[in-house]
Amino acid sequence: MSAKVRLGIMMFLQYAIWGAWSPVLSAYLLNDLGFSGMQVGVIYSLLPLATIIAPFIGGQLADRYFSTERVIAFFQLTGGVLLIYIARITDYTAMMWLMLLYCLLYAPTLALTNSIAFINLENSEKDFGKIRVGGTLGWIAAGLGLSAWRLVGQSSGALAVQGDTLILGGILSIIMGFHSFTLPHTPPQKEGANPWAFIAAIKMLKDKNFVIFTLIAFVVSTELMFYYILTAPFLMSDKIGIPGTTVAGVMVIAQVAEILVMAVLLPIVLPKYGIRKTMIIGILAWPIRYIIFAIGGPAWLVVASLALHGFCYVFFFTVAFIYVDSVAPKDIRNSAQSLMTVVVLGLGNYVGSLFAGWTKSHFTSADGITNWTGVFLVPVTLTVVCAISFLFLFKESRKIES
Repeated sequence: MSAKVRLGIMMFLQYAIWGAWSPVLSAYLLNDLGFSGMQVGVIYSLLPLATIIAPFIGGQLADRYFSTERVIAFFQLTGGVLLIYIARITDYTAMMWLMLLYCLLYAPTLALTNSIAFINLENSEKDFGKIRVGGTLGWIAAGLGLSAWRLVGQSSGALAVQGDTLILGGILSIIMGFHSFTLPHTPPQKEGANPWAFIAAIKMLKDKNFVIFTLIAFVVSTELMFYYILTAPFLMSDKIGIPGTTVAGVMVIAQVAEILVMAVLLPIVLPKYGIRKTMIIGILAWPIRYIIFAIGGPAWLVVASLALHGFCYVFFFTVAFIYVDSVAPKDIRNSAQSLMTVVVLGLGNYVGSLFAGWTKSHFTSADGITNWTGVFLVPVTLTVVCAISFLFLFKESRKIES
């Protein structure tokens, strides 16, 4: 089996693990365990928090002490067992601490899988995209697999398995752990990267346009968590009526759209319209989707609007990283990407998780009825403000001087 195939399987499993639990865990916590919106927000905030800490954990282990594939294997095997155990937990406090431990094991592997791919691909610029799309396919497969499992169980009259979404993620993580031993041997580099290197990129904030870009990217990333945390319980509510057995499969519409936009539209739109106009298209897709969610019907339109995730994510976040790479000085390019990762996937998603959870609780009455229109008008307002601000304040920069 070639290195490319093994790396492709690695990406498939890496994101299948995440896709097994992240899209529908909120529905399980809210509907089955009776957690509050704020409690769910806290649990979802743990992975972004771990993402901020991750460079100081996995990166240093792989850079200085152990081969990368063995570090990944240890994190995934340990994390898989822990995730299966968490499926048995029903107490909020216990689950929160155990999920924090799990996220501290999983988060470093997001960077390490990218790192091992870049190191072992002969032409990373040409081949990494082909390898990385396996991750999106893995996310889709996990959602469809979970729905198929639930439908088979329902048709056979079997009882629902407590925390099946966590169990699936745990099983996939264990498989990933064993697969990691087959990855190309990537020994530690004693001259490992400085974990504080991203601080050098802060000098880019002296550029007005980069400050505006960074602030808007932060706010938009907070609103992304309204989608990730609240879509599943919203689709399963009486307002939309998607059964819990199929909601995971329905939600993969977003990832299918993401692949199509990435592979087909981005190569056409970005060269023709440039970074600024492409990002404006992406940022406008956010309030359109949330307006449809706020209206709450018809159900087919709400489901169809999930496809806007492809434009929201690819045209904004993917292009955002392309923009950072294009304006960052060569000597701090990696640091600039690290800074943007911390701002978006770390701080933005962390604050957004807590904010989305608080908003859900705020618009839920004492008898458990949620005003979904009120919930989604919040991200509508903020994303509209971001779109207007971006349109009038952001000017596409040339290379920023270091």
